[in-house]
Amino acid sequence: MAKPLVWYLKAPRRTLRALLPALAPPDDAYAERVLPPNEFRLYLNMDPRDRQHACEVARTLRERHPGASDELVRAALLHDVGKAGRPYRLLERILVHLVPAPDTAAEPRRSGLAGALQMKRHHPAYGAAMIRAAGGSERVARLVAHHPDEAEEAALLDRIDDET
Repeated sequence: MAKPLVWYLKAPRRTLRALLPALAPPDDAYAERVLPPNEFRLYLNMDPRDRQHACEVARTLRERHPGASDELVRAALLHDVGKAGRPYRLLERILVHLVPAPDTAAEPRRSGLAGALQMKRHHPAYGAAMIRAAGGSERVARLVAHHPDEAEEAALLDRIDDET
């Protein structure tokens, strides 16, 4: 799916935040109010830059769609939790946005750039598995994984994610 124009317009801001994490403080107190304890612990495993982005996606979702379900907002906070299995490496993150993810299997997990591209393709499934393993909501896990039963709300989450 092609990224919307706003994604490209916000790319310099995202890059600057990646270079200078102090410019991207996450609102962990907000996430703690929204997430149950087991899901909040998963959220805290994410890099602070990913947590900041997650909060921005969740808040934007609530602003634009005040009737969004609580599970969808929780999924917004956890939509990138599957990336927590790899260290945040700025160069890898930049390259991953420039190179299309090949059609690779989710397992075994790879290292280096191949692993970063594998994560790009499979982080929703990795995140859903993490949510389930932590005893989190099955519906939140399905939303994060883009399960067909949750297609409409998952598509909304994807649009907001691409725009923030």
